[in-house]
Amino acid sequence: MEEQLKQQPSPLRKMVAVSSIAAGIQFGWALQLSLLTPYVQTLGVPHVWASFIWLCGPISGLVVQPIVGYSSDRCQSPFGRRRPFILAGAIAVAVSIFLIGYASDIGHMAGDDITKKTRPRAVAIFVTGFWILDVANNMLQGPCRAFLGDLAAGDSRKTRTANAFFSFFMAVGNVLGYAAGSYNDLHKIFPFTETVACNIFCANLKSCFFFSIILLLGLCIIVLSCVDDPQFTPTRKELKEDEARKTQSSCFSGECCAAFKGLEKPMWMLMLVTAINWIAWFPYVLFDTDWMGREVYGGDVGQKAYDAGVQAGSLGLMLNSVVLAVVSLGIEPLGRLVGGTKWLWAIVNVILAVCMAMTVLITKIAERQRANNPALIGNPSMDVKIGSLAFFCVLGIPLAVTYSVPFALASIYSSSSGAGQGLSLGLLNIAIVIPQMIVAAISGPWDALFGGGNLPAFVLGAVAAAISAILAVVLLPNTKKEDEANISNLKMASFH
Repeated sequence: MEEQLKQQPSPLRKMVAVSSIAAGIQFGWALQLSLLTPYVQTLGVPHVWASFIWLCGPISGLVVQPIVGYSSDRCQSPFGRRRPFILAGAIAVAVSIFLIGYASDIGHMAGDDITKKTRPRAVAIFVTGFWILDVANNMLQGPCRAFLGDLAAGDSRKTRTANAFFSFFMAVGNVLGYAAGSYNDLHKIFPFTETVACNIFCANLKSCFFFSIILLLGLCIIVLSCVDDPQFTPTRKELKEDEARKTQSSCFSGECCAAFKGLEKPMWMLMLVTAINWIAWFPYVLFDTDWMGREVYGGDVGQKAYDAGVQAGSLGLMLNSVVLAVVSLGIEPLGRLVGGTKWLWAIVNVILAVCMAMTVLITKIAERQRANNPALIGNPSMDVKIGSLAFFCVLGIPLAVTYSVPFALASIYSSSSGAGQGLSLGLLNIAIVIPQMIVAAISGPWDALFGGGNLPAFVLGAVAAAISAILAVVLLPNTKKEDEANISNLKMASFH
């Protein structure tokens, strides 16, 4: 049950303003995806353990997003029911980014020996900031999505338009973040970022995060000061329902139980396919730039060859985001062309499986060329560069569908679940974060079992993608024509 505010739809400019926060969120998230796995290894965390640090994202998504979603549905603050969470999330992001960027310096001041491979105090500061960052991202994104629904006030055309802008600004944030991550002279704008404990790679990371803070806080200030968020007043029915749940358990757990009990079989099947699909995606999310630095460019952490590979990977992720933005605008006609959205999802999962398997071929070619010509270490041949960048570009196609179709199908399947808008997003997010936790826990040891590197996790992702393609066709029901018309109401996912 989603209680719409008693008002007319807001002007489009307000929806655009709220949607623009997605650019600030995704700018930082793009930096997190492209640079933080390599960065934590420069602090001495072995590759086999790096994936465990990423457990914070799924755990915070599993716990924080449903709680924040439920709380923002019920918040009665005079400041509004969404804006308090947006403000708190933005401040938390700024704090977390400071901790991550200055982890080396703080650790050095606290007693870390920078001549040793592992810096335990810096790692502790980094992990603390990393966890706060994921919690903050979940505090921001869910209420922003729900805020758009409030502003649309039940108008389907306004809702579709608002979500289209949200998707667009996510792509903009991705492009900006990956572009910043791929530029290795950004630290020259902030020369104070390079210190004894913080090398050029670290200084570039700091500089990127400075831009991220400025962008996010600037956008949030505009929204918080210019977009009205009327105080929420619950109806008598809602008050009675909350009181009834308090006699059984907490309001939140009672609402979750009611929402899960109201899910019908199609929604359960959707969550199953989504979960397996994210087992395929998460190795890519974890190790994309690390794969470029290690397997494609042939470097080790701390070497110039590795840094060059990471920067090339950031360029690939930027190209991936451009493809994502373009393809996301054509999801609806593509779905009609192939006979339905479940068929579209199945087809792009086959593409995902092929791409993940192709990493083996690209890696083997690069390794053979380096064996014959050591000068190619850090500077692979043109065909290897083109092949690896093509890998990133093509993955933009299935990623666009993954960020849209599951959420559009969820709106079709679970219309009778009775959950509030914020809580509904949290429930679907559970099908994303649980497989992420599994992959984050096993991918490091799994890779080590087969000799290290990233290929074992990528092959596991290819198998999971193929399985999810089959299950999408077998398990998901065909949607009605009038429901297919709503597929343009795209809602891009947040997986942290």
